[in-house]
Amino acid sequence: MPEQLDAVLEGLLFLVGDEGLSIPQVMEVLEMEEEEIEQALETLMATYSEQTSRGIELVRFGGMYKFVSKAIVHPYAEKLFASTKMATLSQAALETLAIIAYKQPITRAEIEEIRGVGCDMMIRKLLARSFIKECGRSSAAGRPFLYEVTPEFMDSFKLESLKELPELPEVNAHLDGELFRDEE
Repeated sequence: MPEQLDAVLEGLLFLVGDEGLSIPQVMEVLEMEEEEIEQALETLMATYSEQTSRGIELVRFGGMYKFVSKAIVHPYAEKLFASTKMATLSQAALETLAIIAYKQPITRAEIEEIRGVGCDMMIRKLLARSFIKECGRSSAAGRPFLYEVTPEFMDSFKLESLKELPELPEVNAHLDGELFRDEE
């Protein structure tokens, strides 16, 4: 058992973000028994729930533990994201949004593989702005969430359907041409 179990659990929960952690995942990582982990997570849940000075809490949905903001934060989060105009989307947010629009439904890991960087914060921002939504779970290991764009995305970008998105350039053909030119 790790010396500072609560701290380790908090850190792991923070790192996985919206995906959450399951008991079997924690058992494998910490090499502990199920009962010990359940007890530690339940204690941590109670601690966060009782602390009224904290804006987050630990919840369990569908066997997955994750941090969420407390209800008291929601009206302020709505104001925060409602006051942010479309034009203020960062390049990273636009890239993430484009990947989801073209490849939906898609998991966070698949987005990160395409972008080459983590995108947990971008996904949270896009979810909070209602540009994307969770649309189920993948059958891949860990059953990660799948994401797709929302009607709000369509309205914001003045699209009637995703068929109106510009076609992506054919990257493989271009790369093959470059490779052949270099060999000559």
